[in-house]
Amino acid sequence: MKKAEYAERGPVPQDVIAAVAMELPPLAAGQVLLEVLAAPINPSDVLTLTGLYGLLPPLPAIGGNEGVGRVAETGEGVDAGWVGKTVLLPLGSGTWRTHLIAEAKGLVALPDGVDVQQLAMLSVNPPTALLMLSEFVDLQPGDWVIQNAANSAVGSYLIGIAKARGLNLVNIVRRESAVESVRKAGGENVLVDGEKLAKRVAEASGGAAIKLGIDSVGGPATDNLARCLAQGATLVNYGAMSGEPCHISPASFVFRDITLRGFWLSPWYRNATPQRRAEVFGEIGRLIATGQLRAPVQATYRLEDIKQAVAAAAAGERDGKILVLPNE
Repeated sequence: MKKAEYAERGPVPQDVIAAVAMELPPLAAGQVLLEVLAAPINPSDVLTLTGLYGLLPPLPAIGGNEGVGRVAETGEGVDAGWVGKTVLLPLGSGTWRTHLIAEAKGLVALPDGVDVQQLAMLSVNPPTALLMLSEFVDLQPGDWVIQNAANSAVGSYLIGIAKARGLNLVNIVRRESAVESVRKAGGENVLVDGEKLAKRVAEASGGAAIKLGIDSVGGPATDNLARCLAQGATLVNYGAMSGEPCHISPASFVFRDITLRGFWLSPWYRNATPQRRAEVFGEIGRLIATGQLRAPVQATYRLEDIKQAVAAAAAGERDGKILVLPNE
């Protein structure tokens, strides 16, 4: 058994983490042993290693926040029928490891015959995309939305969910080389950020009123999106890929009544009712199972290569997610 552990944080994330040997205690009553099949490296994971994320675990810590596993063994009092089932790993459990112990009562079984690499990314980016399309503006089929970082993992989920809901989407990327990957993901109306973006967006949308903007870049890109929005629209920021604060002209607030909001998934997990969680994950699971929701995977790495995996995830100009396959 192995785990990817870090005992300090630093500006170069791959320098602080390493794969080391691990032992687990015997199962207690009500517990299961999970074999980790796949776990992604999200931007929040990289920020956690550098110490820049909003929620930091005590050190030493095991990397990884989500993933998918297979029940390998059950403890006393747990139905043996769980053995062999594919399940979500508990969120925030340190998923970059070969095995972990979890409480059986919290297990979420996943459908059989579905790509485990896609299922491994179910807990963070898909609900982020779905909730940003649901929680801020009452969107109806035919309405228009604009997003930047459309080639990101959240961006690709937004494309799939918007299409399934009958929404029109304008997709903005930061470089010409990313256009084709967004189109392969099913994205339409793909434009490169830059000068006269609002004019180009108006041409692509036929002058439609865009009710919702979704920003993951920050800096001047935030204002570029704001200028594309309709009177009274909402702009939601959920990241800062540029490394800069959101820049937005006072004119957008004063003269066009644009609202700027922020979104972070962690409070939603704390506050959502079990029924609401079931609704969100039910919709996401159905879309993944039917192939309507799929995120590109750039590369996969063994746990032993965690330094290279983190370096690849932290690098720019990726067109897909980096995944760790601990038992490969």
